[in-house]
Amino acid sequence: MVVVCLVASYLIFRGNRSSAPRLSRVLSWLRDASQHPEWAIRAGERCGEAPFIMPTDGLIGFLWDDSFRLGHRHQGIDIFGGEDVNVTPVIAAYAGFLRRMSDWKSSVIMRIPDDPLLPGRQIWTYYTHMADSNGDSYIASEFPPGTTEKFVEAGTLLGYQGNYSGDPGYPVGVHLHFSIVLDDSQGSFLNELEIENTLDPSPYLGLELNARTEAEFNPVCVK
Repeated sequence: MVVVCLVASYLIFRGNRSSAPRLSRVLSWLRDASQHPEWAIRAGERCGEAPFIMPTDGLIGFLWDDSFRLGHRHQGIDIFGGEDVNVTPVIAAYAGFLRRMSDWKSSVIMRIPDDPLLPGRQIWTYYTHMADSNGDSYIASEFPPGTTEKFVEAGTLLGYQGNYSGDPGYPVGVHLHFSIVLDDSQGSFLNELEIENTLDPSPYLGLELNARTEAEFNPVCVK
């Protein structure tokens, strides 16, 4: 029911962007993912010559710059595993130095010192919703709260998809939110909640993941 409400709200505030076919697929996937394996991307998959690998399995349901409510712009992509919490693995999309703040229950962020698409620029990859609705973490035990600057290779298990929203009464659908965050030039990252502080992930993952140009279909990696 929560997922249906989420998608309904998304439809209401989507504005003039026509995305009904994509949203219809999201609902079908959430009802029974096993019926449409061709809609899914796979963890570790690389699309063409893209520098990043896919960080998890599932349907890419919501894109960068999607809008869930009036005035909101989505800062990353949401990948729905189609399974229960703590089942669908989340892996590192690119090598970097992992941090987990002491109060983070469902999130980790990785510092990439050299942007593969713009050498010399530092960026960060952010992974969240890796906990259940009560905040019980599904992040891998190797990365306890307070972890700082731990080097992690691409493909390393970071945790599992969950449905944590920060409010036990309103869990989100089971998924991974993945975003690419800009550096603050002082050794840390900018606020991921502001889309201006994030990058369009399309060229990093080799798919059209920008809602402004891909409004209808759920992106998949074509071999």
